[in-house]
Amino acid sequence: MDWHEHISVDPAVCHGQACIAGTRVMVTVILDDLAAGLTVAEIVESYPSVTPQAVKAALHYAAELAKERVVPFGA
Repeated sequence: MDWHEHISVDPAVCHGQACIAGTRVMVTVILDDLAAGLTVAEIVESYPSVTPQAVKAALHYAAELAKERVVPFGA
């Protein structure tokens, strides 16, 4: 899955926080709901503009942020 299709960051929307594309539903809201035990179906029911694929994309986005990376400095 390419989460880039479902997640957007726009300084003019929700203070630049990552949101589900085309909505003002922040990724953190989706992740908090999942952490609280809500199902994908319950989240989609609560936020009709959010698709099941967008919920999955939020997880992929969070996983990408959680990966440790080594950034080389200098030559």
